[in-house]
Amino acid sequence: MTDSHHASAAEHSLSQAIQQYYDLTKPRVVMLIVFTAFVGMLLAVKGLPDWVTVVLASLGIGLAASSGAAMNQIIDMRADAIMARTQNRPLATGGLNVWQAIVFAALLCILGMVVLVVWVNILTAVLTFISMVGYGVIYTVFLKPATPQNIVIGGAAGAAPPLLGWVAMTNSITAEGCLLFLVIFAWTPPHFWALALYRREEYAKAGVPMLPVTHGEEFTRLQILLYTYILVAVTLLPFSIHMFGGIYLAGAFYLNARFMYYVYKLYRNYSDELSRRTFFYSIKYLMYLFAVMLVDHYFWDILLLRFFT
Repeated sequence: MTDSHHASAAEHSLSQAIQQYYDLTKPRVVMLIVFTAFVGMLLAVKGLPDWVTVVLASLGIGLAASSGAAMNQIIDMRADAIMARTQNRPLATGGLNVWQAIVFAALLCILGMVVLVVWVNILTAVLTFISMVGYGVIYTVFLKPATPQNIVIGGAAGAAPPLLGWVAMTNSITAEGCLLFLVIFAWTPPHFWALALYRREEYAKAGVPMLPVTHGEEFTRLQILLYTYILVAVTLLPFSIHMFGGIYLAGAFYLNARFMYYVYKLYRNYSDELSRRTFFYSIKYLMYLFAVMLVDHYFWDILLLRFFT
C-alpha cells in the first residue's frame, strides 16, 4: 500500500472517530437546548446583551448538555442497541467503547464547568451541573426504568436551559426566568409521549416502562391532551404578568391552536403517522414559540431605532 493510501485511510479513520464523538453528544437535542438558553439570555436584558457573556455561556451550557447526552448514551447502551430509533448510536454499534465515552463525557463536563465558573457566574455553573446530572444520571438511571412518569419528573432537567440563560445574564433566579422553565416543563410530556406512542413496541422490547407500554395507547392519548391544556395555560402566563405583549400573545395563540389541532385529532382517531407528525410539530412549536418571544421582546426597540434614525 502506498503512502497516499495510508494517509487516505488515516484521514478516513479520523473522520469516522470525529463523527462518532459528535453523534455521542446528541447534537440536534443540544442545539435546541443552546437555542432556548440563548433566547433566555436575550430576554433577561433590555436592549442588546454583552455578546462575550452570551457566547461563553452558550459554550459552557452546550458543553455540559453534550456531557449529559453522552452520559445518557453510556447508561442506555443496552436499550439503545435494541431500539430501532437508537441502534445506530456510537456505543450501540461499537463505534466507541464505554471508556472512550466516559473520558469524553468527563472532559466535556470539566470544560463546561470551567467556562461557566470563570467567565459567567457560579450560580449558572451550579444550576447547569444539577441539570446535567439530573438528565444524564437521575433521569436515565433511576426514573426512566422505574416509572411511566419518568418524563414528567425528569422533565425538570430538560426544562432548565432558558432559566440557565436568564441566570447567566442576571446572576439571579427570577419569576420571569422560572416561567420560561415552566413552559418547557409543561411541553415535555405531550412532546415525548407522542414519540413514545408510535415507538411503544420498541420501548416494550427494551423493557422501558413508558406510559403507552404500562397504561396503553388510549390512556396516553388522554394524558397528552390534558398536558397540552396545561401547556396552553402556562404559555399565557408570561403575557398575564406583562413579560410579553400582543405579538407574543398572537404567536402563542396560533402555535397553541395548531398544537391542539394535532393533539385533538390524535386523541379522537389514533394512527402512528399522526403521532409522528404531532411529535415533529411539537419540536417546531417550541422553537417558534421562543422565536416569537424574541420578536416581541425586541419589536419596539427595533421600531424606535428605525423611526429615529
